[in-house]
Amino acid sequence: MTSSETLAGGVHPRPVIGRLPRYAAGKPPVAVDGLASYKLSSNENPLPPLPAVVDAIAHQTDFNRYPDPLSSKLRAALAEFLDVPAEDIVTGAGSLGALNQLLATFAGQNDDGKADEVIYAWRSFEAYPISVGLVGATGVVIPVTPDGRHDLESMAAAVTVRTKVILLCTPNNPTGPILTTAETERFIQAVPSDVVVVIDEAYQEFVRAEDAVDGISMYRKYPNVVVLRTFSKAHGLAGLRVGYSISNPELTQHLRVAATPFAVSQIAERAAIVSLQNYPQVVERVQSLVDERDRVTAGLKELGWFVPEAQGNFVWLAMGANSGEFAELAATQALSVRAFGNEGVRVSIGEVEANTRFLQLCANYTKPPRRS
Repeated sequence: MTSSETLAGGVHPRPVIGRLPRYAAGKPPVAVDGLASYKLSSNENPLPPLPAVVDAIAHQTDFNRYPDPLSSKLRAALAEFLDVPAEDIVTGAGSLGALNQLLATFAGQNDDGKADEVIYAWRSFEAYPISVGLVGATGVVIPVTPDGRHDLESMAAAVTVRTKVILLCTPNNPTGPILTTAETERFIQAVPSDVVVVIDEAYQEFVRAEDAVDGISMYRKYPNVVVLRTFSKAHGLAGLRVGYSISNPELTQHLRVAATPFAVSQIAERAAIVSLQNYPQVVERVQSLVDERDRVTAGLKELGWFVPEAQGNFVWLAMGANSGEFAELAATQALSVRAFGNEGVRVSIGEVEANTRFLQLCANYTKPPRRS
């Protein structure tokens, strides 16, 4: 045995690593003769960035320098766009990066050897249990309702003296429903004010429900609220990894300590700023995807399929044990969709042809999900 083999065999990760699920990114579609392939498995925006964004970053050459660790220009642009103080914004590598910074700041293993608790709904964003476990905290998982909504009453009842953070995902990924203003405010008022309530709004631009909660309004009213947003979805900048959190100074001052230095590159910062400057075009593109989402949802309902309220850029099919089978069937039609074990299938809204082919697949499928 060589010394390298001995070393590899003797190195062990932290025990928590063996207990954590692995993040499973959406797979690319399988090529099928005679069919264009479409990836509907990662909630990506099927449209490229705005032409102005592409032009702005095409000749950027300052990559020999580190980026501004505070993303000062982007924070200033966001402050004007959102009407919030720039000091309340902390950027990160996507909203997931911003979340990881937040968890590292407010939850983990304490000096007494006991773990803090982080409450979140399930099924929800796949990275939650990984991120919570990596900081040494204990996840307290509250099942969503049969129609894919957060069970806020049960989440509030689960709060203990060890609860430090609560994660609210709206619209919920992968099931789709939003949280309303009224129920969210009641929830915030029901939990202790020293518990950080995170409102994860990665798909906020796609929401059309009039009673949907606005995280920024909640952050303005409640000092313990943190909002997460991203440029990955509506702005079509998923590959550049730029997101941010918004919170009051009492929280932000601590978040800056845990923030990853240089997480947002020069090119990502520039792209995000230019996209904000051309936001009316972003709105037009998002609306085209919302129109397609509504067409797909209506089509599924006409076929007799139960679909939870879809307010993101995806639809959820509660396929249960048939989830894997359905994903494999979609692959034969050059469509990649995201199956979640024996729970369901999430299908992102893609190109018009992709969405139409998906509906045709569903029309010929004999075991559609029904309302329980």
